[in-house]
Amino acid sequence: MKKLLLIILSITLLIVSCGVNKSEEKKLEKLKVAATPIPAGEVLEVIKEDLKKEGIELEIVTFNDYIQPNKVLQSKEVDANLFQHTPYMENFGKKNGFEMVAVGKIYLPTLALYSKRIKNVKELKDGDTILIPNDPTNAARSLILLDKGGIIKLKDNTKQDATVKDIAENPKNIKIVELSAEQLAPRLEEVAASIVNSSFALDAGLSYKKDGILAEDKDSPYANVLATLKGNEKDEKIQKLLKALQSEKVRKFIEEKYKDVIIPVF
Repeated sequence: MKKLLLIILSITLLIVSCGVNKSEEKKLEKLKVAATPIPAGEVLEVIKEDLKKEGIELEIVTFNDYIQPNKVLQSKEVDANLFQHTPYMENFGKKNGFEMVAVGKIYLPTLALYSKRIKNVKELKDGDTILIPNDPTNAARSLILLDKGGIIKLKDNTKQDATVKDIAENPKNIKIVELSAEQLAPRLEEVAASIVNSSFALDAGLSYKKDGILAEDKDSPYANVLATLKGNEKDEKIQKLLKALQSEKVRKFIEEKYKDVIIPVF
C-alpha cells in the first residue's frame, strides 16, 4: 500500500512539474532576428540561453545576402537584424522607403591592409601596387583607410562614396588596383600590400598582428549594429537583446573566435 501511495505521489509531482514547465514555456516571448551566418549568426547563438532566462525565446533567421535581412525587417517578419553598418542601413532605408534605427554597435568586421613583404606603410616604395576591393562601399572604405595611413590624400576623407578619382595626392605613385573581394587574399604575395575584407581574411588565415600594417579602428562608422524599425528601439525585448549582445560573454567570444579580424566595439 505504501509503495502504491509513493507511486501515485511521484506521478502527481511529475504532472505538476510538467505543468509548471509548460506554463514557463508559455511565458517566453518570441524575438526573431535576421542575420548573416558569420559572424552575426554565431554571435546570436551565444546569447540564446541568456535571453531565455530573461523570458525571451530567440529565433535566428539567417541569410547569405545583404538585402533580405532588411526586407524581412521592413515587412515585420522579424523584430530586428544584425549584419550591417549604419551607412548601409540608412542608404537602404532611403532607397526602399522606410526608416531603421541603429540600437547599438556590436562589432567591427575590420577592413585592413595586409602585406607579406613589409611591416610598415613607410616601407612602401615608389610605384608599388596595392590591391583594394572593387565594390563601391568597400572601395571607398579602402581609400579612406589609405588616406588615414598617409599613403594617399583624398579631396575629402569623410566622403563615404569616394572613388580613385577622388585621390588628390599620391606621393609614392602607388598603383591602386581594384579586384573582387575573394581575389584579394590569394594574390597578396604578388603585390606590396592588399586590403582584405574580414571574412576573406579569416578564410585565408591572415592575422593583423602578424600580417597587418594598417586597419580601421573602433571609431569606424562601419561597425555592425543591431538594427530595428524606427519606433521599436525602446521595446523591452530589443533592449534585453542589446544588453545580451553587449555583454562580457559576447566580448570574450568575439575576441577568442575571430581574434583581431573582427573586434567588439562596445
